[in-house]
Amino acid sequence: MTYPKCSLVTPTYNWPEALELLLLSIKNQTHLPDEVIIADDGSKNDTTALIKKMQNDFPVPLHHIWHEDKKNRKPAIMNKAIASAKYEYIIEIDGDIIMHKDFVKDHLSLAQQGTFLYGSRVNIQENYLNTLFKTKQTKFNFFSKGIKKRGRTIRIPFLANLYKTEDKRSSKLRGCNMSFWRSDFLKVNGFNEALTGWGIDDSEMIQRLINMGIKGRRLKFKGLVYHIYHKEQDKSHIHLNQVIEDETTNKKITYIEKGVDQYL
Repeated sequence: MTYPKCSLVTPTYNWPEALELLLLSIKNQTHLPDEVIIADDGSKNDTTALIKKMQNDFPVPLHHIWHEDKKNRKPAIMNKAIASAKYEYIIEIDGDIIMHKDFVKDHLSLAQQGTFLYGSRVNIQENYLNTLFKTKQTKFNFFSKGIKKRGRTIRIPFLANLYKTEDKRSSKLRGCNMSFWRSDFLKVNGFNEALTGWGIDDSEMIQRLINMGIKGRRLKFKGLVYHIYHKEQDKSHIHLNQVIEDETTNKKITYIEKGVDQYL
């Protein structure tokens, strides 16, 4: 099977211990992405040092896109990163994710024009973090210690292939595990930089794809990832972003003013 060329893009912010495990899990992939882009929202020098160290023997080009820390500007740094991407298909994960060895292959095996993909995640629990970082564990299964949502560890490609496309955005959509065509991302002008702080940036962008006629397809029994526990982000502003997303949905907006076109 011939897969599309892909850029794997991940945001990060001042958590090099988690980023290292993510990068190690990329090195273990049965099918490597064609490049990896780290969208760095203003991390300190220890993150830069880790990336430089990993670049020495990384199996594909490993790019570091950084901007100054001015509180949470994830939509902007993701736009900058995807603007720089060289390949036609974008796989997006979070910087606190550890990937199953077939993760990239699973996304590419189901990539088709007119669709985006989204998957779920297994949760690594707080009380396991010391062991996780000490051992630098990147492989998990149904029986592994320190995880919950064990049903999501099961990979059955045949069953995954049975899931159909959908005309509306699923409540199960998570930005930590999704993929889309770069050309579709550009058509809706990428992430909306009018959003402030944490949250809703992924779902609002996906809503514009749906408004444009792009359909979603759920990745279940494929595309497995493990999410490293962290404290919840500040959600005090989330209602402001929700107003923007509701407008996008109700008015069927497909293109926003302040987006990726600034960096092309």
